[in-house]
Parts: sequence; structure tokens; C-alpha cells
Amino acid sequence: MAPLAVIADTRSPVDDAADHWAAELNQNGYVIIPRIVDPSLIETLQADLMQKFVQTPFCEGVFYGGRTKRFGRLLTQSPHAAQFIQHELVMAIVERILKPYCDTIQLNLTQALEVHPGQRVQVPHRDQDMWGGAKGTIEYLVNVMWPFTNYTQQNGATIVWPNSHTCPGDMLLPREKSFDAEMEPGSVLLFLGSTLHSAGANFSADVRRGMIISYCLGWLKPYENQWLSYPPEIARHFSPELAALVGYQQHRPNLGNFDGQCPSVLLKDNIPDHLHAIDELRPDQEQLIDDYYAGRLADAA
Repeated sequence: MAPLAVIADTRSPVDDAADHWAAELNQNGYVIIPRIVDPSLIETLQADLMQKFVQTPFCEGVFYGGRTKRFGRLLTQSPHAAQFIQHELVMAIVERILKPYCDTIQLNLTQALEVHPGQRVQVPHRDQDMWGGAKGTIEYLVNVMWPFTNYTQQNGATIVWPNSHTCPGDMLLPREKSFDAEMEPGSVLLFLGSTLHSAGANFSADVRRGMIISYCLGWLKPYENQWLSYPPEIARHFSPELAALVGYQQHRPNLGNFDGQCPSVLLKDNIPDHLHAIDELRPDQEQLIDDYYAGRLADAA
């Protein structure tokens, strides 16, 4: 008798963890994963950014907050930012949420922020509302909040409304139905773009400091203009995977091309003066075109 073929299990512990946390994120609209990184890594990143925090003026406007500081382009601010942006488990969770609706995902935002004493509560909002598409049928983005300091109710921890992603038409929900995302450095908060949330008011004497990274569908215009934040002379020093994440890739079919080719061509040492257009299509689109030229579509009609 021939021996039974052994089928290798290609799943990893990360796959199992990602399935678990993605299911909880889909169900509740948010999830806090405890101690996902060593707090010392947070301290190292924070040290890289401290001078930038000092030099950055307070925001202007009723939404950003006059006692809040924010700045982006974190891949140019610290060599340690990439390991958070590309954290294996976080990326696996994000892909499970977003990949059903797109061909590729992209980096939407990297932003460090400080909420200073005296900052009032931010107006509740859903980040998906920056785009004008239909709501309630797909997810547009996933936010990932990394605390640099303890997040407490007193110092303005992020407020989320559990299950609010199921009622995207409700602009305001009762405060008593909300949840203060208290956590320590090393833990992380993930919440959907459809989840109602806000920065809390800082009633303490301490600064609440952290970083938010978000990922969105690859066919959307990102919140932060990634190509200006990371032009080719900067992005060519990224890994191919990171360069693709910040936008140096096409979203099939042929979306986001440069002169008819994948924009990653701009990261090469020698860029031809004249480029020729190269199709980048999904398999179903290629099959449809093959069927058209073979006359199979006419037969089906």
C-alpha cells in the first residue's frame, strides 16, 4: 500500500493570532492587544521623536485641537518606525479586514501626537468619512494606535464606541456607551475606520503621547500624501515591501501607474528615458479579455 501523502501545515502562530484578533475587531469595531511589543522598543522610538515633538507647534483648528501636537512622515523621522508600520501581526490583521475589498493595501497615515493638559475632548467622528463613498458595506481603513505613555481616562485616552461600526449613519452616540481605551506602552489599539471614536480630554498634568498608523484600501487617495512624504530619492532606500506599502505599486487594473508602468520603476538606479506601458490586470480581467477575443462572450449571450 502506498504511504499516505503528508500535507504540510503552512499556517503559523501569527495566522492563528491574526484570525482571532481580526474576528474580534470585525465584531466589536475595536480591539486592544496587550504587550504586542517590548516597551523598550517604544522608548527607543519615542527618543528619536522627542526633539520633533518639542519643535512642532500646536495644531490650529477645532478638529485637531489647539492643545495637541501632530506631525507625520515618521519613516523620515526615525529608523525604528518601519518595524511598527510593518509589524507582522498587525499587518496580518489589517489584511484580513481590508483585502476582501481591494487588490493591495496601502499606508494611509503615520502620525505622532501629543495631547497636552487642558485639551478638550475631540468631536466624535469616523475616519472613513474623509471619503465620499457609500458607507456600511465595506471597510475603508484600519487605525492602529501605539501609546508612548500610559493612556488613561484622566489624560485623554482614545474613546471608542463599541459596535458603532454597525450603525454608520449615527453621528453621535451616548457617552455612557463608549469605552476609554486605557493601555500601557507595548500594547496597541486597533479600530475600524467605521468605528466612532475621539481623543479624550486631558484633565491631568501630564502629556499623553503616542503614534497612530493607519492602512487603507489601495484604490483610495490616502490621508497623508505618501508620494510627497516619501519621494523616490527617499523611498529607494526602503525595502521593496515597505516601498510598495507607501504607494510604489499599482493597484490592478493599472491604477496608480507612472507612464504606464508600476511606479516602483522610479526606485531603480537607471530609469529609462522612454517607458512603454505594461498591463497590470487581475486574473478575472485577463480571462474576460481572452473570452472576448475568442468569441466566448458572444456565445454566452
